[in-house]
Amino acid sequence: MNMNRREFVHTTALGLAAAAPASIVANAASGAAAGANSRTLTLDARPAPITIDPAKTAVMVVDMQNDFGTKGGMLDRAGIDISHIRAAVGPTGAVIAAARRRGIKIIYLKMAFRPDLSDLGPADAKNALNHVHVNVGKAVRAPDGAESRILIRDTWNTDIVKELAPHAADVVVYKHRFSGFFQTDLDATLKELGVRHLIVTGCTTSVCVESTIRDAMFRDYTTVLLEDCTAEPIGHEFPRSNHTASLLTVESTLGWVSDSVRVTKALNAT
Repeated sequence: MNMNRREFVHTTALGLAAAAPASIVANAASGAAAGANSRTLTLDARPAPITIDPAKTAVMVVDMQNDFGTKGGMLDRAGIDISHIRAAVGPTGAVIAAARRRGIKIIYLKMAFRPDLSDLGPADAKNALNHVHVNVGKAVRAPDGAESRILIRDTWNTDIVKELAPHAADVVVYKHRFSGFFQTDLDATLKELGVRHLIVTGCTTSVCVESTIRDAMFRDYTTVLLEDCTAEPIGHEFPRSNHTASLLTVESTLGWVSDSVRVTKALNAT
């Protein structure tokens, strides 16, 4: 049987709902009915609207740092087009601002290694090979002339892009693998904050963003990926990019997909 994308997602969502225990279906129904409750928000999303509690929600900003999204960073130095990542900065900033007005926590993830590369992994491991290939640890000059190093903690290269710079009350988590949950205190931090719902932004869609969403789903967090607040250089020249494929994977099996316009509208509603 041949199905188009929307038919596949719709059929998958119906199948998952049909297979769910009665208690889960009942809880989902009661959660949707609570949309009018001032303590909850209903987000327009795919494959279906999702109701969240702002008090249990965080906006997660994945790897929106200079090495990936600023001229002079690692990707730009490698000749990779970062225009799609740059295009995600504005919508992400709008979501962050709206979330802050609602008192929602903002959590930044930063892909960065220790100066001695002790957390890179064995020399023959794929993580190490991947990052050696992109000159991890190489000494470079930041655009302002300051000394810096590619993908190293506490340098210009791993600072968050200036338009999305963290505030003092925000949480910043360093990570040394694609997933924000691997050997970090992210899960413990979310639990301490009482967070159950994650609104996810950042780059790149099919690598660090999707890896983090997968691990969040495995830990029973509700994740809503914002499609215009993330980007992916890999495969962008093909009819179906890695970005598009990741959106389909998320909305069909890992979580929900929405966008900055729909989410900011919900967050700004009184």
